[in-house]
Amino acid sequence: MNEQKRAIALGFFDGVHIGHAALMSRTCDVAEQIGALPSVLTFDVHPDTLVHGHEVPLLNDNAGRKEIISRLFGIEDVVFIHFNKEIMHMPWKQFVDSIIRELNVAWIVVGHDFTFGDRGEGNAQRLCGYCEELGIGCDVIPAVTKDGIVVSSTYIRELIENGEMEKANEYLGHPHSLTDTVHTGFKLGTKMGTPTINMFFPRGVIIPRFGVYAAKVHLDDGSCHIAVTNIGIRPTVSETKSVSVESYILDFDEILYGRTVRVEFYKHLREERKFSDFEELSKQIRRDAEETRLYFESK
Repeated sequence: MNEQKRAIALGFFDGVHIGHAALMSRTCDVAEQIGALPSVLTFDVHPDTLVHGHEVPLLNDNAGRKEIISRLFGIEDVVFIHFNKEIMHMPWKQFVDSIIRELNVAWIVVGHDFTFGDRGEGNAQRLCGYCEELGIGCDVIPAVTKDGIVVSSTYIRELIENGEMEKANEYLGHPHSLTDTVHTGFKLGTKMGTPTINMFFPRGVIIPRFGVYAAKVHLDDGSCHIAVTNIGIRPTVSETKSVSVESYILDFDEILYGRTVRVEFYKHLREERKFSDFEELSKQIRRDAEETRLYFESK
């Protein structure tokens, strides 16, 4: 058993939105009160993938979720459980017993709609009752609403797929982002005087609506830069259907190949389209850059 006692938030936390933030906040408060390690316990595979037999498009991959949870919410440890058929069919009390034993859990925080265990028989109310029997603290966080809408990962996915990034970010409570290693490209942007960094969405992660976005690029040295980011298949320069993320960082000329970068998406500026030639594309990128500057200046 782990010697350090823990207060844990339990859930999948896709997107880590403002509803999830309420769980994290309570977990950190309780951890400070009882001298425990504020932690998150989550799964590496979305439970619906096994329960319903179809892959759920996600807002973040596992690394992305962990990075957001750690960076924004004061959670000191994020523990992943491999979600498989054994976990799916485990009796709910056995699941609770196992995590308490393995992680030395002193307090558990869940959302009001949390279900777990064989056939989903475990729920928030049953968990609280069982924790009381065991002498373990338990909190159930009610639904968080915004503008009369219950905040959910499903709703935020719809917003991002539609390109409604500003609204999605309000429900997330932070900018939607992609973290990846910068890949080499064809260097066409450099030839046009608008060099870009190239990134890709991980498999299983939703791709926002194709188009150009006002964005910010955070580098591994802690610096932040505004950027114009194109998500799509680059119809002017490529005939493949491979989806890429290309960011033109304004007023920046360093080489970033191989470095880890986080791109934050703020506003969908326009649709992706095919231009007649590189000169027309270059002029449009510069117009996009000016619109991006104005957007962030207005903020």
